Amino acid sequence: MALKTRITEMLGIEHPIVQGGMMWVGTAEMAAAVSNAGGLGILTGLTQPTPDALRAEIDRCRAMTDKPFGVNLTILPSVSPPPYAEYRRAIIESGVKIVETAGGKPQEHVEDFKAHGLIVLHKCTSVRHALSAEKMGADIISIDGFECAGHPGEDDVPGLVLIPAAADQVTVPMLASGGIGDARGLVAALALGAEGVNMGTRFCATKEAPIHDSVKQFLVANSERDTKLIFRGFKNTGRVARNSVSEQVVEIGTRPGAVFEDVRPLVSGANGRQALSTGDLDAGLIWAGQVQGLIHDIPTCAELIGTMVAEAEAIIASRLRGLVA
Repeated sequence: MALKTRITEMLGIEHPIVQGGMMWVGTAEMAAAVSNAGGLGILTGLTQPTPDALRAEIDRCRAMTDKPFGVNLTILPSVSPPPYAEYRRAIIESGVKIVETAGGKPQEHVEDFKAHGLIVLHKCTSVRHALSAEKMGADIISIDGFECAGHPGEDDVPGLVLIPAAADQVTVPMLASGGIGDARGLVAALALGAEGVNMGTRFCATKEAPIHDSVKQFLVANSERDTKLIFRGFKNTGRVARNSVSEQVVEIGTRPGAVFEDVRPLVSGANGRQALSTGDLDAGLIWAGQVQGLIHDIPTCAELIGTMVAEAEAIIASRLRGLVA
């Protein structure tokens, strides 16, 4: 038995498992390892300091795998935003066939990607946003439940409700994201109406992930309770791993009259990158989801994906089938 869905057919991949874009983690080594294992690896565009650096990273990834891979472009509000249009142009001109978009007001980018024949996978945290993205032209929706790392939106709806709620209305294929890290999550996502899964935190705890081993061991040791919700008062909620920095950010954020500038020095991307690269767990924020509680080892990407698919097939063929009288 093989898990064949509209996702595998559309993306040209063997297994319905996608590695989502992750700042500082979605490098050529990470993406190629996932793609070579039969999933879809994704480079994180803004991890590269310039559009030309992204072009070089795409070339590096292409030298490491002959399988499909994509690039993530996340559009975030900023006082001095990066040159998104130039990054978009780098993706298109490099011949990339699949792009993962996320963030607010992506229409300009989605329209340009579509005009150049790219498959657009858009990440959403609500049904209403999913429907808007579908109308905009997104080919695949990644629906992110409240359990996820990163920004889960402001509705606080977990995947067990959000995935089928979206499946009831969205007609394009969907990936389920947030709280998924093993075969049980994969089977559950398929049962809820998704046609594949998008994982971030789980892929951080793999041998190929370009982060310090101390961070990987940290993820293994943590439980599902070891995350913090930051930026709640700023209407830009983010889920990160529990450490001294995230504890401090939450404390400051709950003070009367708190504004983002009060926490800006603590949450800089440079600090987070230092934590990932040096293993100093209190150097900055470490973005991680509640799925930490389901991570118990640090396999290769091939071992992780192979085990997930084999165990998912076994659950479907034996345990679930055995429940039917």
